[in-house]
Amino acid sequence: MTTPFTLPIRVYIEDTDAGGIVYYVNYLKYMERARTEFMRSLGYDKPAMPQEGLLLVVHSAEIQYRRSAWLDDSLRVTAALGRLGRAAMTFEQKIWRNDEIICEGVVKVACVSDDSRRPCALPEPIHSALKAAC
Repeated sequence: MTTPFTLPIRVYIEDTDAGGIVYYVNYLKYMERARTEFMRSLGYDKPAMPQEGLLLVVHSAEIQYRRSAWLDDSLRVTAALGRLGRAAMTFEQKIWRNDEIICEGVVKVACVSDDSRRPCALPEPIHSALKAAC
């Protein structure tokens, strides 16, 4: 992907701890929203594909926190497809405040069967759309 997908996020009180600092797990939520909206931009409006009996699930995540985000900060969350396989994809994600990266991560998402929860190939139309977005 030449230009990463970008989602603007505003930090609300519900995102913070008693000191007004974003609670660490919420950075993962922001990244999830960016990945979901990236898929929506490709024409896939749900992370689950019940009509095909498939789910997209997080397999693993590696996160590095650099700086804290604060109540009312305006952030940008990016999602770039790093690697695309037949049954999984890796997203490289960053959270920016102005021109500073405050958090970054690599998130692997796998396609699994809704019934067995075992890995399976992404449907060809989705795989093709993702490949075209790289």
